[in-house]
Amino acid sequence: MKAQLNEMDESVSRRGALAALAGFVALAYLPALIGTRFLPGAWYRALSKPAWTPPDWLFGPVWSLLYLSIGVAAWLVWRRRRPRPAPAAWGAWAVQLALNAAWSWLFFGLQRPALALAEIAALWLAVLATVVLFWRLRPAAGLLLVPYLGWVGFAAALNFELWRLNP
Repeated sequence: MKAQLNEMDESVSRRGALAALAGFVALAYLPALIGTRFLPGAWYRALSKPAWTPPDWLFGPVWSLLYLSIGVAAWLVWRRRRPRPAPAAWGAWAVQLALNAAWSWLFFGLQRPALALAEIAALWLAVLATVVLFWRLRPAAGLLLVPYLGWVGFAAALNFELWRLNP
């Protein structure tokens, strides 16, 4: 009987962990959902772009993988065995999500590359803070965010060039 109860507890715990994983991944995809309201259009197509601009089709798959890693990283921090409260880490995670969501609105929605450039610099710093804080709590979680940090850095360089080439 005791073995059956332990097995039931483990099953419930596993389902709860999977539900939490789904929740963190869904939260991580919120900026993408918001970003779909501000897609590149004729204005973006008409901009002068550097030769190293990736093809448009690449952004969707890259961001999809990055949002997945953002969600999994948060879940790993949530699952850590030590006491769960980590207000600085969770605050940085929330800030970077909000800044991530705002960039599409500033760049594509308002068509303000200079403002978007300032915002993406803040986003990069927020992602860096999240990497450091998550790494301290769960190194694998911090490591999962390193490609995101790199991509945001690349996106910032592209944003800068788009601003520079299109005064």
